[in-house]
Amino acid sequence: MARMTMDQAVALVAAALQRAGANPAMAEATARALVLAEAQGMASHGLSRVAQYTGHLRHDRVNGAAVPVVVKAKGAAALVDAQEGLAFAACDLAISEAIARARALGISIVGVTNSHHAGALVDHLRAVAAAGMVGIGFANSPSAMPAAGGKHPIFGTNPIAAVFPRRSALPLMIDMSLSEVARGKLMMAVKAGEAIPLGWALDPQGQPTTDPQAGMDGAMLALVVELLVTALIGANFGFEASSFFVDAGNRPHLGQTFIVIDPDALAGREGFLDRVEVLVHEMLLDDGVRLPGVRREALLVHARANGIEVSDAMLATLQSGTGVA
Repeated sequence: MARMTMDQAVALVAAALQRAGANPAMAEATARALVLAEAQGMASHGLSRVAQYTGHLRHDRVNGAAVPVVVKAKGAAALVDAQEGLAFAACDLAISEAIARARALGISIVGVTNSHHAGALVDHLRAVAAAGMVGIGFANSPSAMPAAGGKHPIFGTNPIAAVFPRRSALPLMIDMSLSEVARGKLMMAVKAGEAIPLGWALDPQGQPTTDPQAGMDGAMLALVVELLVTALIGANFGFEASSFFVDAGNRPHLGQTFIVIDPDALAGREGFLDRVEVLVHEMLLDDGVRLPGVRREALLVHARANGIEVSDAMLATLQSGTGVA
C-alpha cells in the first residue's frame, strides 16, 4: 500500500486517462473528481473508476477529444453539450453557467446532455455552496431497475444531490442514489467476492438476492426521476445506454441537470442562513444525529493533510501505462 498526496494521485490518474485518449482538460477534471471522491471514503466513485473510464476511452465509448460547450441558453436556462466526453468538465461548465445565471436572475437550471457517468454528484455542487447558493443536482445512468411492478430494467440508479450553505460552518451536503444501494457498491462486492444484504438488489427475475453479480444483472430497489435529465434536455434514457461496467457498448449520451437558487431572491440570504441554523440546532438536540457531509469532510481534511492510500495493484497499473486495474 502506497501513500501519496492528493495532487500526486491526480497527476497519476490524469496521466492514465491521457494515455487512454482523453485530452488534458478532460483528464484533469476527471482525475480531480475521482481523487476527491477517494479522499472522502467513496471508493466506489474514486480510483476504482479509472479502469472503467480508460476502458471506455479505448473502446470508443467516450470521445477523448471532446470539449464541452453551451449550445442553448434562454433566460435562467442553459444546455451544455458534453460532446460524448467524460462528464466532469461538462458538469464544471454547467455549474459555472448555473451560478452566473442564478446570481443574475435568482434561479437557474442547466442541463448536460450527451454525457457519461457523473461520479459523486454532490461534489459538483461544492462551488454552488461556496457561492452562498442552494444547489440541487440530478443524473441518470444505464438501466438497473424496473418500473414499479415490472421485471426488466428500465431506469438507472439515478442519484440526487443537494447542498445548503451555512453561515459559519460546512454546508449541508446530501447525496443519495434512488435505490437501496448505489450500483458502484455492487461492483465493489463483485470484485471482493462478497455477498450483499437482502434488500439491496433484485435479480433478473425480480427476486431479492444476496449475489452482487445477480444484482448487477438485475434491478435495484428504488424509485427514480428520469425525465428531468432525459426528455427535458435531450439525453438518453437509462435503457438506451450500455452498462458502465463493460468496455464494449455505445456512447451512453446520458444527462445531468443542475438547479441553483440564490436565497437573496426569496427570503433573503440572512433570513435563509438563520433558518438553516434553527433547523440544525433542533436536529442536534438528539444524540447520534450526524449532519450530512460531516463524515466526508472530516475524511477529506485528513486526506489533504496526510495523503491517501493507493493499493499496490492500483499504483502498478496507473504507472504501467495501461490504466487498467
